[in-house]
Amino acid sequence: MGAKKVAVQPKLADFQERIRASGLRSTAPRVAVLRELESATAPMSHADLVDALGDEGYDRVTIYRNLTDLTEAGLVVRADLGDHVWRFELRRSGDEHSNNHPHFTCTDCGTVACLPEESIRIAASKGVPRTVAQRNVEVQLRGLCDRCA
Repeated sequence: MGAKKVAVQPKLADFQERIRASGLRSTAPRVAVLRELESATAPMSHADLVDALGDEGYDRVTIYRNLTDLTEAGLVVRADLGDHVWRFELRRSGDEHSNNHPHFTCTDCGTVACLPEESIRIAASKGVPRTVAQRNVEVQLRGLCDRCA
């Protein structure tokens, strides 16, 4: 029997180092935003983060400014999934949550899910921009989720 792999939660020092390595000062709000995005299973909107971090004393403006800083520093990825709401994800390396993975948005309940990169096949063909072949595109699928179907 193989050993069960246990996910190790990053420590405060890990978040602080990641922030400093990107060229930003490590502040409590930045650490809180990264910590929340680290534990998220789907992209989070600014409103989601305000709900999650409001009890810790962080207001809407503070969270927004830090999301902007973390995005500009390359630690966070921002995407509009077609509903004019920016959603944020931690930029990760690894199979499970790579930077160019597709998203699925339910057209009924609005739930957003990250899909494995291999779930969508993109092939270059005549007349298609080179960025498609290089997978330098965002793939967004819309439809009914299993609960709403």
